[in-house]
Amino acid sequence: MIPGVLRQLVNMDILLEGIVVIVGNYGSGKTEISINLAVNRKLAGIDVSIADLDLVNPYFRTREARKQLIKLGIEVVLPPEKYLQADLAILAPAVSGLIRKPRQLTILDVGGDKTGATVLAALGDAFKGRSYRLLQVINPYRPFTDTLKGCIEIKDGIEKVSGMRINGIIGNANLINETTVDTIYKGYEFVSTVSDNTGLLLEFITIPSSLSGKVDIKRFSCPVLTLKRQLVPPWIKITDL
Repeated sequence: MIPGVLRQLVNMDILLEGIVVIVGNYGSGKTEISINLAVNRKLAGIDVSIADLDLVNPYFRTREARKQLIKLGIEVVLPPEKYLQADLAILAPAVSGLIRKPRQLTILDVGGDKTGATVLAALGDAFKGRSYRLLQVINPYRPFTDTLKGCIEIKDGIEKVSGMRINGIIGNANLINETTVDTIYKGYEFVSTVSDNTGLLLEFITIPSSLSGKVDIKRFSCPVLTLKRQLVPPWIKITDL
């Protein structure tokens, strides 16, 4: 039985494989996306691994969902146990090995913007000669990514620090509990504009599970990932996510 916390719809249109690095500025929702994408692809029969390299945000990390991910058969790579709550740049040696010998899909959840991108710079040798998808998560309703200029500045900053090129974007238009169908539609229009202006592929957009069935999928020209919220701040009691 799949744990209720991770039960979700499988969208077969998302065909990502190989090494996928997910980056984004604070509040973009990239960790939720990393977890949901890992589960989505696992339920589609793909062999998946995920590495938590989020060393910026102390509250929303892939490691918080590690037990449920492992139950699904997803390989989870984390810093040593004694460093799980650390905010220092502690990298597990296993991460380099994961990049050099990835599974069918290997997801790297990289924290923050330019600060988090230093982690990628530290892994530069492991990435040499390897193909990857480096995807920038954009939430049009967050500061700094609510304008085309801001999105491009975040992109350029990550690329400069990491020494890697972003080659795709993910649209994650949400206002948490205040997200509406109109929020999704307007967000899609915005990230489509970013895609058109940068030449970056709009890999997929997200919709919260609460709006599943209410959003007209035919309005989108890209795949859609349904998100079931996995992470909450430590001061909020978890009931049934």
